[in-house]
Amino acid sequence: MLYYAIEMLGIVAFSISGVLTAMEKRLDPFGIFIIAFVTALGGGTLRDVILGVEPVAWLVNPSYMYVIMGSVFLAVILRKHLRYLRTSLFLFDTFGIGLYTVVGLEKGVNAGLIPIMCITIGTISACFGGVIRDILCNEIPIIFHKEIYATACVVGGICYFILDLFPINDQLVFAIPIVVVILIRFLAVRFKLSLPSLYKNAAQG
Repeated sequence: MLYYAIEMLGIVAFSISGVLTAMEKRLDPFGIFIIAFVTALGGGTLRDVILGVEPVAWLVNPSYMYVIMGSVFLAVILRKHLRYLRTSLFLFDTFGIGLYTVVGLEKGVNAGLIPIMCITIGTISACFGGVIRDILCNEIPIIFHKEIYATACVVGGICYFILDLFPINDQLVFAIPIVVVILIRFLAVRFKLSLPSLYKNAAQG
């Protein structure tokens, strides 16, 4: 039940981040829905294809579509309260990657994968909906910037497996990695932390 709630919250967060990006690009209502849809389900679909899940989850469970439709409607109705689109986009996208990292990790664990592969699946699940969103909206995906993004998911995944070694409540094993991913993203943006650039070193070489 907790896992399902986390997945639905992730879909809500990513759907709204897709809506905000689409509105910033001044897309029509159909375009807004498509961008919200691929943002919410793109990473999860790729995850399920890699894991050999047939059919992918959203094709057999209509609640995914209902949640996306409700999220799109809510975001459009409340758009006047989301005046600072970039700030709002950052918030929803950050919550989305935190939630979906854990969803992907659990999918990997249930598939019997080793920890490093589970972390890879968790990172793909969290990041690739945003990659598809940004490509469709003619933006360079955040994951390809030096900005800390996928790294936060990796650290959250490592935290998940460290916590799993101890006899603590399963809810904390889920919740703490989510908080870790979100906190790393917030701190990275707040203090302008980023991965080192290779271009300066290449130029010097």
